[in-house]
Amino acid sequence: MNLSILIPLLNEEESLQELYSWIIKVMQSNNYSYEIIFVDDGSTDNSWNIIEGFSKENSNVKGIRFMKNFGKSQALHAGFAKAQGDVIITMDADLQDSPDEIPGLYEMITAQKFDLVSGWKKKRYDSVVAKNLPSKLFNWAARKTSGVELNDFNCGLKAYKNTVVKNIEVSGEMHRYIPVLAKNAGFNKIGEKVVIHQARKYGETKFGMERFINGFLDLITIWFLSRFGKRPMHLFGAMGSLMFIIGFLLAGYIGVSKLYHMYNGMKYSLITSNPWFFIALTTMILGTQLFLAGFLGEIILRTKSNEARYKVAREVNF
Repeated sequence: MNLSILIPLLNEEESLQELYSWIIKVMQSNNYSYEIIFVDDGSTDNSWNIIEGFSKENSNVKGIRFMKNFGKSQALHAGFAKAQGDVIITMDADLQDSPDEIPGLYEMITAQKFDLVSGWKKKRYDSVVAKNLPSKLFNWAARKTSGVELNDFNCGLKAYKNTVVKNIEVSGEMHRYIPVLAKNAGFNKIGEKVVIHQARKYGETKFGMERFINGFLDLITIWFLSRFGKRPMHLFGAMGSLMFIIGFLLAGYIGVSKLYHMYNGMKYSLITSNPWFFIALTTMILGTQLFLAGFLGEIILRTKSNEARYKVAREVNF
């Protein structure tokens, strides 16, 4: 199978018919073998009934319905697990991503041998203050932190080799950082393609300003996980040991200094009257706690269970 088109959605009943017809037109004009996977992330409108209608008239249309809204990352994770195409294309259901971009993305994966290609909506129709400027700042920070040179991490239109989506774990709100997850998994040929950004035709955006705050927090998380996620003891153990040694040496110096003054009949004060004693004690306690945090992190990594992060209510055509 050439292509898997993966579409996570939430309450997009107005745009689904137009999007479906557009994708089918592109598939047929290019003679692709394909599947379209709609992942309904807990919609409360008529979206699922529309998807079921598509699946009855076209066996290439498949659907996954969550029991409630679990988030875009979980929807992508569920779709990636089911995708069978050699190339997987992800796109949003709001018609802001153009299906006409699919052949170009497919060619970059198959002919140019990219592992992952991310869309870049260079010209946008969003609010400059509310979305464009925060997005530019966010993308700059993501580039500097991750080392992945992309201009638009938030673009939902992306193409992947099948082996990429089968070897990454998308959880929490990490869908923005799939290119970083892919790089951390060893897929280094990551490209970018300028794509058309279309103004939203129906409904309202599901993302507000809070997504940028969450995005920066997730950026810190993924930076930490990419460097120490598999070896927390290397960070916490090293910091804890260093702090404990500093505190121990400082406490030792205070004790030796008092003994020296006592032995030579010099004036001295109680150790507990010296503020440096409490600094040393606090440093040793913090060092011990950091060391234990690293130790517990190692234990958790070795005993954690892969519990499902979402619940599926129904599936069609799988």
